[in-house]
Formats: sequence, structure tokens, C-alpha cells
Amino acid sequence: MLWDKDYLRRTVRYYANIYDHIDTDAAARRIRSGIWFRGPNVWILAFSIVIASVGLNVNSTAVIIGAMLISPLMGPIIGLGLALGTNDVDLLKQAFKNLLVMVLISLAASTLFFLLSPLNLTNPTELEARTSPTIYDVLIALFGGLAGILENSRKERGTAIAGVAIATALMPPLCTAGYGLSCLSAHFFFGAMYLFIINMVFITLATYVMVKYLRFKTVAGLDPALTTKRRRLISTLVAVVVIPSLFSAVVLVRDNNFEQNVNAFVTENRLLSRSYIYDYHIYKDHGRKVEILLTGEPMSYETQTAFFASALAHGLKSDQIVIKEHSLGMTDAEMNQMVRDIYDRTEADLAKKEAQLDHVQQRLDSLTRLVESLVVDPEIPIAPTGK
Repeated sequence: MLWDKDYLRRTVRYYANIYDHIDTDAAARRIRSGIWFRGPNVWILAFSIVIASVGLNVNSTAVIIGAMLISPLMGPIIGLGLALGTNDVDLLKQAFKNLLVMVLISLAASTLFFLLSPLNLTNPTELEARTSPTIYDVLIALFGGLAGILENSRKERGTAIAGVAIATALMPPLCTAGYGLSCLSAHFFFGAMYLFIINMVFITLATYVMVKYLRFKTVAGLDPALTTKRRRLISTLVAVVVIPSLFSAVVLVRDNNFEQNVNAFVTENRLLSRSYIYDYHIYKDHGRKVEILLTGEPMSYETQTAFFASALAHGLKSDQIVIKEHSLGMTDAEMNQMVRDIYDRTEADLAKKEAQLDHVQQRLDSLTRLVESLVVDPEIPIAPTGK
């Protein structure tokens, strides 16, 4: 019974059927009403821009998530997909116009914020994370868009829209692009705008596909030539967006593999005869390389041979390794300079400690005098009170 084909088919249809749970007419009305950029949406957009910019500026993931939840950018993008799927030219124009206005306002507001912000992070990880999109971001946008249009189409709507807003993250890339404009950084601006375009295109594509699948009512029919032209345009746009993301994904995977190989190699070869690897640095700007910092006695020929053989076993080529040895046998000038540096640092630390001790002693003396003034001397008679 369990392996009967008809039974399995009926079971799959029972659980996977979505037509009994959707209302395309109500969904179309909700999507159309969500594309308009006026009234509350203007203020909500402004608030979300500030929140996202602050979150990116202070590297706060929680604050960035809050901005994603309240951002109204999803409305016009889903509206584009609905317009393409239902052949609604007027809706397409309105959705694109409102999306363009929202993008320009977001860029202007975030640029102004970062120009005025006094905080400059030395390691802006949240900003940097929005500059190198990959094929994984394409998948997130695609399946996020599918979930978004399905949630909009359900008769009983749940909380999936909030999750889609967080997953696709439309607002942070625009704020990151604003940061790039504020500091005139092409890396931040174009990288972040590419991520936003990926999200926009694939949310629109997912909406278009689902609108066709759910059989939303079309406004007007298109002649076959125009339909073919539209499909070619969509295919070209998807290819233009996807191909660079595939390249970025390959680079990301290779960089990750290289880091794992370096970590395993260094862990295995931390102690080399009478030498020791005390640190290492990985560089990816001009080819993947690792700088190995050694201390102790210089490596012998046999040690070097075993060292590079181990590196090759971990997938590291000899031209990817730069060795910097810091021998313990220093010249007199180097020894004197090291002693002077240690003496200067020690003197500075001692002076700082003495200043702290003096401050503590002054506070202690002040508190002691205060306590003495409050404590009554038992030998001094207390004047009687009353009659």
C-alpha cells in the first residue's frame, strides 16, 4: 500500500497542492497597493534608511535586521514581477518609477548619513559583507522571491514576509552603496549595487514565474512576437546578472579552501626542528599567498625540503609561501635597539602605573579625611539636648 504509485501520487498532491489555499485576486490588490510611494511609505523608508545605516556603521547585525523588517522596498519589486506576469503595462511603469524614487532617496539619505557620521570603523565587516555577491545570493533572492509571492497569495497570511525581508536584505546594499559614495569608494559602491540588482532581478523573476504558475488574471494579451522578445530580454538580463556571481562564488570557494589548507598546514608544522611558526598572514589581493613568520635558528636544507613537501601535501605550492625568518642570533646594533625599545615601553608602563597609583592614593586620602570628619571623637563630650 505504501509503495503504490497512485497512493503516493495522491499523497504528494494532498500535501503539495497550493491552489486551495491561495486568493490571486486579493493578492493582486495587495501587491498593487504596496507599490505606491507616498504617505506612510515615505516616512517608513526614511526611518529604515537611518536604522540600516546606523547598524552598518556600528557593525550591529540586530539593528540591520530591524531595518530590513520595516523597509518598504519589497513592494515595488514584487509589483514589477506581477506587472510582467499579468501584462499590465501601467503597473509596470508605476512600479518601476516608485522603485527608482526609493533607490535614489535611499542612496541620498545613506550618503548624507555617512558623510555626517563621526564614526569611522577600521574593520567595517557588515559593510564589506555587502560588496562581494555570489551565486548563493542569487539563490537567496530567487527562493526568497518565491516565498514572498506565495505568502502574498495565501488566504491566511502568516509571518513569512518578515523572513523574506530579512533573507533578501534589500536595504543594507543600498546603504552600503551610499557609504561608497560618501568615501568615493568604487569597491563599496559597485559591489553593493550589484548585490541590490541581484536581489531585485531575481525577486522579480521569482514573482513573474509564480504569477504565471498560479494563473493570475492577465490585463491584456500580448502578440507572440512581443512575448518572445520579452522572454529573450529576461533571459539576457538573468545571464548578465548570474555570470559574474558564478565567478565570485568560485573565487569565494577557492579562498575558503586556501585558508583551510593554510590553517591545517600551520597547525601540523608549528614546530620545525629548532624553529617555530609564531604567526602567519594570508593575502588574496594579487594571487593567494601566505606569509610564514618563523623564529629560532635558520631552517636547514633538510627542514626546508620537509617543510615544502608538507605544504604541497596540503595543496600549497612553493610560490604561494613567503618565509620570513627572525633569527635569535642578532647583531649588537639589533640587540641594543631591542633593549632600548623594551626599556622605553617599560618606562612608559611604569609611569602610567605610578600616575594611576597617585590618583588612587589621592582618592583614598580624600575619603579618609571625609570619614574622619564624620566620626565623633569619644573623648569629646556631647552637649545635652532639650531642657
